[in-house]
Amino acid sequence: MVCGGPVAEVLTGVGDNRFGVPGKYAVVGCAVCGLEQINPRPSPTELKRLYEAYYNFGGERGTSYTRLREVFFASWIYQVWLALDGDGSFHLPKGSGRLLDIGCNEGRGLKIYCRNGFSAEGLELNTKAASVARNEGFSVHEAMLGDYYPTEGYDVAVLSNVLEHSLDPEQMLRDVARILNPGGQVWISCPNSSSWLRRLFGRAWVNWHVPFHIVHFSPATLRGVLLKTGFTAIELRQITPALWVASSLITRVFARNDRPTRQLRNPMLVLALTGLARIMLFPALYAGNLLGKGDCILAVARKSVAMS
Repeated sequence: MVCGGPVAEVLTGVGDNRFGVPGKYAVVGCAVCGLEQINPRPSPTELKRLYEAYYNFGGERGTSYTRLREVFFASWIYQVWLALDGDGSFHLPKGSGRLLDIGCNEGRGLKIYCRNGFSAEGLELNTKAASVARNEGFSVHEAMLGDYYPTEGYDVAVLSNVLEHSLDPEQMLRDVARILNPGGQVWISCPNSSSWLRRLFGRAWVNWHVPFHIVHFSPATLRGVLLKTGFTAIELRQITPALWVASSLITRVFARNDRPTRQLRNPMLVLALTGLARIMLFPALYAGNLLGKGDCILAVARKSVAMS
């Protein structure tokens, strides 16, 4: 844990309900700071093997799912949807300056950041995904963040659903601060361990995502680690993407032990449930966000000038 305090079990017997990774995990919480993590924690070697076997981009292109996704992301409808549903990938902000998308995958976000005015680059360990992004004309660096020393600093670093994957989130944020210019910003999105949907769905909550989600943040614990790593002007809020609600519904109905939940890649099912969740559950989702119980935390924080 970040503070090193004693831990107690929060939940046991959590399995992977997305890709069918075998095994069960517990979630433990620190009695001092409240930060949660999975137990047992995979070693770096084991985590690398799991990513390569189950998670990494494998070159999927030209399927109905990827074609629909590409058309949707490029449309004005996507902009309206983000305004209504919440922007967990920071695809709405306009700006300028150098932006680094950490964990950029095959570059979907890079296209949007560039359209929004930024000079966008990516950091990606998956060679196949990095190659796809480079073929689109983007500069993508294949390196661990801790080993990446750019010749020029960045004005924005994006950690969109990345920080919770880190074995050492405190060190990751220190490395983010290192590559930022004085006064530069980090944009973070991650699941909210205080989410009311987590309580509702229990072990079927899609954002347990064991063993890939190592750490589970609440607004308080995320603010704490940002302060500890020297960030200031911290702004936090919650959103609840309807896609996340739809995904938890699908895992509740279809997930089976040690088997991938293929229905999560069914575009018609996902689209239908996402629309229903946004329309029918709007009052509950809106109220949850206002009460700090949304499914996703959004954080924007600034690198202190004193850290330069």
